[in-house]
Amino acid sequence: MAEIKYEIKEKFGILSESAKGWTKELNLVSWNDKEPKYDLREWDSNHEKMSKGITLSKEELIKLREIVNDINLFNF
Repeated sequence: MAEIKYEIKEKFGILSESAKGWTKELNLVSWNDKEPKYDLREWDSNHEKMSKGITLSKEELIKLREIVNDINLFNF
């Protein structure tokens, strides 16, 4: 399997931390030297290992923000 190349361009924040020390983060990541995308996944403390995650374009992130803003969290 080919090695995946990545570069974290900007770190926006940590959503949570697991008991093993992995953090779920929102970052701007360039994968294989391509245009950076917004990326949500778990990382080890050294950012050398990662879980599966999702990547979003700017337009997708804007749409996600609209959807999340419309959720009534008090109905749960």
